[in-house]
Amino acid sequence: MNDFRGIADRIALDIARGRLRAGQRLPPQRAFARRHGIAASTAGRVYAELVRRGLVVGEVGRGTFVRATEITPQGRALVEDGTARVNLELNYPTVPGQQELLAPALAPLLRADALGDALRTGAADGTPRAREAAAALLAAGDWRPSPGRVLFTGNARQALAATLASLVGPGGRVGVEPLTYPLVKEVAARLSVTLVPVRTDAEGPVVESVRAAHRSAPLSALYLQPTLHNPTSLTVPAERRLQLARCVSDLGLPVVEDRVWSFLHTGPEPPLAALAPALVHVVDSLSKRVAPGLTVGFAVVPEGRVDAVAAAVRSGGWGPGAFALEAAVRWIADGTVARLVAAKREQAVRRQGLVRELLGGFAVRADPRGYFAWWELPEPWRADGFTAAAAAHGIGITPGTAFRTDPKRTPDAVRIGLASAAEPELVAALRTLADLAAHHPPEHPPGRADTTGPHVT
Repeated sequence: MNDFRGIADRIALDIARGRLRAGQRLPPQRAFARRHGIAASTAGRVYAELVRRGLVVGEVGRGTFVRATEITPQGRALVEDGTARVNLELNYPTVPGQQELLAPALAPLLRADALGDALRTGAADGTPRAREAAAALLAAGDWRPSPGRVLFTGNARQALAATLASLVGPGGRVGVEPLTYPLVKEVAARLSVTLVPVRTDAEGPVVESVRAAHRSAPLSALYLQPTLHNPTSLTVPAERRLQLARCVSDLGLPVVEDRVWSFLHTGPEPPLAALAPALVHVVDSLSKRVAPGLTVGFAVVPEGRVDAVAAAVRSGGWGPGAFALEAAVRWIADGTVARLVAAKREQAVRRQGLVRELLGGFAVRADPRGYFAWWELPEPWRADGFTAAAAAHGIGITPGTAFRTDPKRTPDAVRIGLASAAEPELVAALRTLADLAAHHPPEHPPGRADTTGPHVT
């Protein structure tokens, strides 16, 4: 009985069989130890093993809760696997007629005389024509990047990885918002980089918190999403941007500004790159503007940083495909991207209207121009439990825990992606989620209690 792995195996079986449901709380470790006749240290090892297997999650000050694993006896795949019938987790917008808009620019590339060049590996600095096209596409307000400072990758994730790799060595520290894009966490882990959460308020990152984090141990860079922050939809106002630009300039602190969703925003707020051009590196891509399957990532870097970031692109094997790069140039030049952007802006506004209509009675934070909504769940729902309940109804959503960088902060919230589902499916899914949220989660699984399990209370 004292074999902690054997006890963990039994609990894992209870979770797999549905005796323990996502969102249920395990007893405190001392109570668990007493009930099972084991030492408190052994109970701690059991819980640590369950965390290691990804079956439970510990929430500081609240306890240990079962994560989303199997969702029904029929064994439907998890929302994390992207197989939900209505996927509100993935967030790639498409609009009617999109394929017909994209096809004409591709046809000339399929000729035998053009295909050879188009199938080569593209260079990080692309071509002069590509740099000019990208600079025009990424321009915002009075800011237009110099074409000579534009680099290309296969997608935005690669642009982010290459930029961070060029700025931060293994063991380095990068400041981030307490809730951030999950792929940033993955990239940081692969680069052996530590993410340091900085405090935010209703207007975005707090300048003094950035300074304090840098004082405690120097930061190598700061990663921010000042426009349509994912997942909260916050757009940092102009005055706070100016304060942040002054702060990083005082500290000599490089910034990675993620503008992947900024194409939806038509407000006057300038990019951080316009306010601190010697320090700010912009990352962006075509995946949301156009489509994820044939995309290009962009990195706009400060003067003097082009060679370093280009070297990181090459060493990571993150260069663009020549076919995708040439297609992107053609789509930008013939107005296809502009037409898609206009259509997606209209679609996002319409879908946000559905959120206001169907989830209006709940604490939902969203920008009327954005493609996602941040839902702070009503008591007593927790993020993992609500995600599992949604999955049991065939709806994929993202728990707030996926975005957190501060282990002491566990948001009881979920992100609803509005871009990927068809509108009739989205309406039905939002109605189902509203009905779920209006009812309390089950405290105990149905049926007779299992006497060999952890006796959850």
